[in-house]
Amino acid sequence: MSTINEKYLKLAVREAEKSRGHTGSNPFVGAIVVKDGEIIARGRTQAMGKDHAEVDALKKAGAAARGATLYVSLEPCCHYGKTPPCTDAIIAAGIRKVVAGIQDPNPKVNGKGFQALREHGITVECGFLQKEISRQNEIYLTNITQQRPFVIWKTALSLDGKYAAQDGSSQWITSDASRREVHKIRAQVDAILSSGRTVNLDNAMLNVRGVSKARQPLRVLLDSRLRVSPLSDFVRSAKEYPSLIFYHAAPLKNILSLDITGIEMQQVPSNDQGLDLQYILNSLYVRGVRSILIEAGDTLSSSFIAQKLIDKYIIFYGDLLLGGDKAILKSLPISNISQAIRFSEISYKKIGNNLMLTAYP
Repeated sequence: MSTINEKYLKLAVREAEKSRGHTGSNPFVGAIVVKDGEIIARGRTQAMGKDHAEVDALKKAGAAARGATLYVSLEPCCHYGKTPPCTDAIIAAGIRKVVAGIQDPNPKVNGKGFQALREHGITVECGFLQKEISRQNEIYLTNITQQRPFVIWKTALSLDGKYAAQDGSSQWITSDASRREVHKIRAQVDAILSSGRTVNLDNAMLNVRGVSKARQPLRVLLDSRLRVSPLSDFVRSAKEYPSLIFYHAAPLKNILSLDITGIEMQQVPSNDQGLDLQYILNSLYVRGVRSILIEAGDTLSSSFIAQKLIDKYIIFYGDLLLGGDKAILKSLPISNISQAIRFSEISYKKIGNNLMLTAYP
Protein backbone atom coordinates (compact mmCIF):
# COMPACT_ATOMS: atom_id res chain seq x y z
CA MET A 1 0.00 0.00 0.00
CA SER A 2 2.86 2.40 0.78
CA THR A 3 4.09 2.06 -2.82
CA ILE A 4 0.70 3.23 -4.10
CA ASN A 5 0.69 6.08 -1.58
CA GLU A 6 4.14 7.25 -2.68
CA LYS A 7 3.18 7.01 -6.35
CA TYR A 8 0.35 9.50 -5.98
CA LEU A 9 2.17 11.64 -3.42
CA LYS A 10 5.04 12.07 -5.88
CA LEU A 11 2.50 13.49 -8.29
CA ALA A 12 1.25 15.78 -5.51
CA VAL A 13 4.82 16.97 -4.88
CA ARG A 14 5.22 17.67 -8.59
CA GLU A 15 1.95 19.60 -8.60
CA ALA A 16 3.02 21.61 -5.54
CA GLU A 17 6.24 22.65 -7.24
CA LYS A 18 4.24 24.63 -9.80
CA SER A 19 3.24 27.00 -6.98
CA ARG A 20 6.78 27.71 -5.75
CA GLY A 21 7.25 31.43 -5.23
CA HIS A 22 3.55 32.26 -5.68
CA THR A 23 1.96 31.44 -2.30
CA GLY A 24 3.29 34.16 -0.01
CA SER A 25 3.86 32.87 3.52
CA ASN A 26 1.68 29.80 2.89
CA PRO A 27 3.31 26.43 2.20
CA PHE A 28 2.98 25.29 -1.39
CA VAL A 29 1.08 22.04 -1.42
CA GLY A 30 -0.11 19.58 -4.06
CA ALA A 31 -3.23 17.41 -3.99
CA ILE A 32 -4.40 14.47 -6.11
CA VAL A 33 -7.93 13.00 -6.04
CA VAL A 34 -8.01 9.30 -6.95
CA LYS A 35 -11.05 7.07 -7.41
CA ASP A 36 -11.09 3.45 -8.58
CA GLY A 37 -7.41 3.71 -9.47
CA GLU A 38 -7.92 6.75 -11.72
CA ILE A 39 -6.81 10.32 -11.12
CA ILE A 40 -9.88 12.52 -11.39
CA ALA A 41 -8.39 15.86 -10.30
CA ARG A 42 -5.14 17.62 -9.43
CA GLY A 43 -4.77 20.77 -7.35
CA ARG A 44 -2.13 23.06 -5.95
CA THR A 45 -1.92 26.04 -3.61
CA GLN A 46 -3.05 29.25 -5.26
CA ALA A 47 -1.93 32.80 -4.47
CA MET A 48 -2.26 34.06 -0.89
CA GLY A 49 -5.94 34.41 0.04
CA LYS A 50 -7.12 32.03 -2.67
CA ASP A 51 -7.79 28.27 -2.70
CA HIS A 52 -5.45 25.83 -0.99
CA ALA A 53 -4.42 22.70 -2.89
CA GLU A 54 -7.14 20.48 -1.42
CA VAL A 55 -9.94 22.90 -2.30
CA ASP A 56 -8.48 23.51 -5.75
CA ALA A 57 -8.49 19.76 -6.45
CA LEU A 58 -11.94 19.12 -4.94
CA LYS A 59 -13.54 21.90 -6.99
CA LYS A 60 -12.14 20.30 -10.14
CA ALA A 61 -13.34 16.86 -9.06
CA GLY A 62 -16.87 18.01 -8.25
CA ALA A 63 -19.38 15.32 -7.31
CA ALA A 64 -16.96 12.59 -8.44
CA ALA A 65 -14.91 13.23 -5.27
CA ARG A 66 -17.46 11.34 -3.14
CA GLY A 67 -15.91 8.07 -1.99
CA ALA A 68 -12.49 8.98 -3.43
CA THR A 69 -9.03 9.13 -1.81
CA LEU A 70 -7.26 12.47 -1.46
CA TYR A 71 -3.46 12.47 -1.60
CA VAL A 72 -1.95 15.67 -0.22
CA SER A 73 1.66 16.56 0.52
CA LEU A 74 0.91 18.38 3.81
CA GLU A 75 -1.70 17.88 6.53
CA PRO A 76 -4.90 19.79 5.63
CA CYS A 77 -5.52 22.94 7.64
CA CYS A 78 -8.41 23.02 10.11
CA HIS A 79 -8.61 26.71 11.03
CA TYR A 80 -9.91 29.91 9.51
CA GLY A 81 -7.27 32.16 7.97
CA LYS A 82 -7.71 34.04 4.73
CA THR A 83 -9.70 30.99 3.58
CA PRO A 84 -11.98 28.49 5.39
CA PRO A 85 -10.56 25.21 6.76
CA CYS A 86 -9.60 22.65 4.12
CA THR A 87 -10.87 19.92 6.43
CA ASP A 88 -14.42 21.32 6.05
CA ALA A 89 -14.16 21.09 2.26
CA ILE A 90 -12.81 17.53 2.44
CA ILE A 91 -15.62 16.39 4.74
CA ALA A 92 -18.29 18.11 2.62
CA ALA A 93 -16.91 16.53 -0.57
CA GLY A 94 -17.43 13.02 0.83
CA ILE A 95 -13.77 11.98 0.63
CA ARG A 96 -13.35 8.46 2.02
CA LYS A 97 -9.61 8.51 2.78
CA VAL A 98 -6.80 11.08 3.09
CA VAL A 99 -3.13 10.18 2.61
CA ALA A 100 -0.71 12.94 3.63
CA GLY A 101 3.02 13.22 3.24
CA ILE A 102 3.89 15.07 6.46
CA GLN A 103 2.16 16.58 9.46
CA ASP A 104 1.95 20.39 9.60
CA PRO A 105 3.92 21.68 12.65
CA ASN A 106 1.89 24.90 12.70
CA PRO A 107 0.39 24.99 16.23
CA LYS A 108 -2.99 25.83 14.65
CA VAL A 109 -2.86 22.48 12.82
CA ASN A 110 -0.25 19.98 14.09
CA GLY A 111 -2.44 16.88 14.07
CA LYS A 112 -5.73 18.71 14.59
CA GLY A 113 -6.50 18.49 10.87
CA PHE A 114 -6.13 14.73 10.94
CA GLN A 115 -8.22 14.52 14.10
CA ALA A 116 -11.07 16.51 12.51
CA LEU A 117 -11.11 14.17 9.53
CA ARG A 118 -11.08 11.02 11.65
CA GLU A 119 -13.94 12.34 13.77
CA HIS A 120 -16.01 12.38 10.58
CA GLY A 121 -15.15 8.77 9.69
CA ILE A 122 -12.42 9.57 7.17
CA THR A 123 -9.44 7.20 7.16
CA VAL A 124 -6.12 9.06 7.52
CA GLU A 125 -2.59 7.88 6.77
CA CYS A 126 0.53 10.03 7.10
CA GLY A 127 4.31 9.67 6.83
CA PHE A 128 5.39 9.26 3.21
CA LEU A 129 8.18 11.00 1.24
CA GLN A 130 8.89 12.95 4.41
CA LYS A 131 12.42 14.05 3.53
CA GLU A 132 11.48 15.18 0.02
CA ILE A 133 8.38 17.07 1.13
CA SER A 134 10.18 18.66 4.09
CA ARG A 135 12.89 19.94 1.74
CA GLN A 136 10.30 21.24 -0.68
CA ASN A 137 8.69 23.30 2.08
CA GLU A 138 11.90 24.06 3.98
CA ILE A 139 11.11 27.79 4.08
CA TYR A 140 7.66 27.32 5.60
CA LEU A 141 8.83 24.70 8.10
CA THR A 142 11.70 26.92 9.30
CA ASN A 143 9.33 29.88 9.62
CA ILE A 144 6.89 27.86 11.73
CA THR A 145 9.38 26.05 13.95
CA GLN A 146 11.94 28.85 14.45
CA GLN A 147 9.85 31.98 13.89
CA ARG A 148 12.45 33.57 11.63
CA PRO A 149 13.20 33.78 7.91
CA PHE A 150 14.85 30.89 6.06
CA VAL A 151 18.38 32.11 5.20
CA ILE A 152 20.26 31.08 2.05
CA TRP A 153 23.90 32.02 1.44
CA LYS A 154 24.97 32.22 -2.19
CA THR A 155 28.36 32.88 -3.73
CA ALA A 156 30.28 32.35 -6.97
CA LEU A 157 33.82 30.95 -6.86
CA SER A 158 36.59 29.68 -9.06
CA LEU A 159 37.42 25.98 -8.86
CA ASP A 160 40.15 26.82 -6.34
CA GLY A 161 37.68 28.67 -4.14
CA LYS A 162 38.48 32.31 -4.98
CA TYR A 163 35.85 35.02 -5.38
CA ALA A 164 38.11 37.32 -7.42
CA ALA A 165 41.51 37.55 -9.09
CA GLN A 166 44.40 39.05 -7.15
CA ASP A 167 43.66 42.55 -8.51
CA GLY A 168 40.05 42.28 -7.27
CA SER A 169 38.43 41.71 -10.68
CA SER A 170 35.60 39.18 -10.59
CA GLN A 171 33.48 39.69 -13.72
CA TRP A 172 32.80 37.06 -14.70
CA ILE A 173 33.74 33.98 -12.68
CA THR A 174 30.65 32.08 -13.75
CA SER A 175 28.81 31.77 -17.05
CA ASP A 176 25.74 33.55 -18.41
CA ALA A 177 23.73 30.39 -17.75
CA SER A 178 24.79 30.32 -14.09
CA ARG A 179 23.90 33.98 -13.67
CA ARG A 180 20.47 33.33 -15.15
CA GLU A 181 20.04 30.58 -12.55
CA VAL A 182 20.93 33.09 -9.82
CA HIS A 183 18.16 35.41 -10.98
CA LYS A 184 15.69 32.52 -10.83
CA ILE A 185 16.76 31.93 -7.22
CA ARG A 186 16.41 35.64 -6.44
CA ALA A 187 12.88 35.60 -7.82
CA GLN A 188 11.89 32.92 -5.31
CA VAL A 189 12.92 34.75 -2.12
CA ASP A 190 11.37 37.64 -0.21
CA ALA A 191 14.60 39.58 0.32
CA ILE A 192 18.14 39.85 -0.99
CA LEU A 193 20.63 40.92 1.66
CA SER A 194 24.10 42.38 1.27
CA SER A 195 26.39 45.05 2.76
CA GLY A 196 27.02 48.64 1.82
CA ARG A 197 30.65 47.76 1.18
CA THR A 198 29.75 45.03 -1.32
CA VAL A 199 27.38 47.38 -3.16
CA ASN A 200 30.09 50.04 -3.35
CA LEU A 201 32.70 47.55 -4.62
CA ASP A 202 30.51 45.76 -7.17
CA ASN A 203 27.87 48.42 -7.88
CA ALA A 204 25.39 45.63 -7.22
CA MET A 205 21.69 46.18 -7.99
CA LEU A 206 20.42 43.17 -5.97
CA ASN A 207 17.29 42.86 -8.10
CA VAL A 208 15.76 40.23 -10.39
CA ARG A 209 16.48 40.53 -14.11
CA GLY A 210 15.52 38.35 -17.04
CA VAL A 211 12.81 36.36 -15.25
CA SER A 212 9.32 36.70 -16.70
CA LYS A 213 6.67 38.09 -14.33
CA ALA A 214 9.13 38.01 -11.44
CA ARG A 215 8.17 39.60 -8.14
CA GLN A 216 10.98 41.89 -7.03
CA PRO A 217 12.27 40.98 -3.55
CA LEU A 218 13.02 43.55 -0.89
CA ARG A 219 16.62 44.75 -1.23
CA VAL A 220 18.29 44.87 2.19
CA LEU A 221 21.65 46.38 3.10
CA LEU A 222 23.51 46.10 6.38
CA ASP A 223 25.52 49.32 6.52
CA SER A 224 26.40 50.36 10.06
CA ARG A 225 27.38 53.96 9.21
CA LEU A 226 25.38 54.39 5.98
CA ARG A 227 28.44 54.57 3.79
CA VAL A 228 26.76 53.23 0.65
CA SER A 229 27.44 55.62 -2.21
CA PRO A 230 24.52 57.87 -3.24
CA LEU A 231 25.84 57.44 -6.80
CA SER A 232 25.54 53.64 -6.74
CA ASP A 233 22.98 51.93 -8.95
CA PHE A 234 21.41 50.51 -5.79
CA VAL A 235 20.62 53.98 -4.45
CA ARG A 236 19.70 55.48 -7.81
CA SER A 237 17.11 52.76 -8.39
CA ALA A 238 15.55 52.98 -4.93
CA LYS A 239 12.28 54.43 -6.23
CA GLU A 240 11.95 51.50 -8.63
CA TYR A 241 12.79 48.65 -6.26
CA PRO A 242 11.82 48.34 -2.56
CA SER A 243 14.92 48.97 -0.45
CA LEU A 244 15.80 48.91 3.25
CA ILE A 245 19.06 49.72 5.03
CA PHE A 246 19.81 48.68 8.59
CA TYR A 247 22.37 50.90 10.34
CA HIS A 248 23.60 51.57 13.87
CA ALA A 249 25.19 55.02 14.13
CA ALA A 250 25.61 57.23 11.07
CA PRO A 251 26.51 60.89 10.44
CA LEU A 252 23.46 63.10 9.90
CA LYS A 253 24.64 64.05 6.41
CA ASN A 254 24.61 60.38 5.38
CA ILE A 255 21.09 59.93 6.73
CA LEU A 256 19.83 63.01 4.92
CA SER A 257 21.47 62.13 1.60
CA LEU A 258 19.77 58.71 1.59
CA ASP A 259 16.46 59.90 3.00
CA ILE A 260 15.66 61.93 -0.12
CA THR A 261 16.16 58.85 -2.34
CA GLY A 262 13.18 57.02 -0.85
CA ILE A 263 15.24 54.28 0.80
CA GLU A 264 13.81 53.11 4.11
CA MET A 265 16.32 53.16 6.95
CA GLN A 266 16.08 51.41 10.30
CA GLN A 267 18.42 51.92 13.22
CA VAL A 268 19.31 48.70 15.02
CA PRO A 269 21.50 47.69 17.97
CA SER A 270 25.01 46.34 17.55
CA ASN A 271 27.21 43.97 19.53
CA ASP A 272 30.81 42.74 19.49
CA GLN A 273 30.22 41.09 16.08
CA GLY A 274 28.75 44.23 14.49
CA LEU A 275 25.07 44.84 13.76
CA ASP A 276 22.83 42.49 15.74
CA LEU A 277 21.96 39.89 13.09
CA GLN A 278 19.34 38.09 15.16
CA TYR A 279 17.57 41.39 15.79
CA ILE A 280 17.65 42.11 12.06
CA LEU A 281 16.23 38.70 11.17
CA ASN A 282 13.45 39.17 13.69
CA SER A 283 12.68 42.63 12.30
CA LEU A 284 12.46 41.26 8.77
CA TYR A 285 10.25 38.37 9.90
CA VAL A 286 7.82 40.77 11.60
CA ARG A 287 7.46 42.69 8.34
CA GLY A 288 6.60 39.49 6.45
CA VAL A 289 9.97 38.44 5.05
CA ARG A 290 10.01 34.64 5.09
CA SER A 291 13.14 33.90 3.01
CA ILE A 292 16.43 35.74 2.52
CA LEU A 293 19.21 35.30 -0.02
CA ILE A 294 22.57 36.59 1.23
CA GLU A 295 24.95 37.86 -1.44
CA ALA A 296 27.77 39.45 0.50
CA GLY A 297 31.52 39.52 0.96
CA ASP A 298 33.78 38.01 3.58
CA THR A 299 32.90 39.98 6.72
CA LEU A 300 29.12 39.78 6.60
CA SER A 301 29.07 36.23 5.24
CA SER A 302 31.45 35.04 7.95
CA SER A 303 29.31 36.69 10.64
CA PHE A 304 26.15 34.91 9.51
CA ILE A 305 27.94 31.57 9.24
CA ALA A 306 29.77 31.91 12.57
CA GLN A 307 26.48 32.68 14.32
CA LYS A 308 24.88 29.59 12.73
CA LEU A 309 22.20 31.60 10.94
CA ILE A 310 22.54 29.96 7.52
CA ASP A 311 20.01 27.27 6.61
CA LYS A 312 21.19 26.53 3.08
CA TYR A 313 24.35 27.09 1.05
CA ILE A 314 24.45 27.57 -2.72
CA ILE A 315 27.86 27.82 -4.38
CA PHE A 316 28.39 28.32 -8.10
CA TYR A 317 31.79 27.17 -9.38
CA GLY A 318 33.13 28.62 -12.59
CA ASP A 319 35.42 26.73 -14.98
CA LEU A 320 38.64 28.53 -14.08
CA LEU A 321 41.47 28.77 -11.56
CA LEU A 322 42.44 32.16 -10.10
CA GLY A 323 45.13 31.52 -7.50
CA GLY A 324 45.96 34.33 -5.09
CA ASP A 325 44.50 34.90 -1.65
CA LYS A 326 40.96 36.10 -2.39
CA ALA A 327 39.23 33.47 -0.27
CA ILE A 328 35.58 34.22 0.44
CA LEU A 329 35.51 33.41 4.19
CA LYS A 330 38.84 34.69 5.51
CA SER A 331 37.15 36.12 8.61
CA LEU A 332 35.42 32.90 9.62
CA PRO A 333 36.93 32.00 13.02
CA ILE A 334 38.06 28.45 12.30
CA SER A 335 41.57 27.68 13.55
CA ASN A 336 41.46 23.89 13.55
CA ILE A 337 39.93 21.30 11.24
CA SER A 338 37.90 19.99 14.17
CA GLN A 339 35.96 23.28 14.06
CA ALA A 340 35.09 22.91 10.37
CA ILE A 341 31.47 23.30 9.32
CA ARG A 342 30.29 20.01 7.90
CA PHE A 343 27.26 19.26 5.78
CA SER A 344 24.64 16.55 6.03
CA GLU A 345 23.30 16.87 2.50
CA ILE A 346 25.08 17.94 -0.67
CA SER A 347 23.73 17.93 -4.21
CA TYR A 348 25.17 19.09 -7.52
CA LYS A 349 23.75 20.52 -10.71
CA LYS A 350 25.83 20.91 -13.85
CA ILE A 351 25.20 24.15 -15.75
CA GLY A 352 27.28 23.96 -18.92
CA ASN A 353 30.90 24.05 -17.73
CA ASN A 354 29.84 25.42 -14.33
CA LEU A 355 28.75 23.55 -11.24
CA MET A 356 26.02 24.55 -8.77
CA LEU A 357 26.45 22.99 -5.34
CA THR A 358 23.65 23.00 -2.77
CA ALA A 359 24.41 22.02 0.83
CA TYR A 360 22.77 21.99 4.24
CA PRO A 361 24.67 22.29 7.55
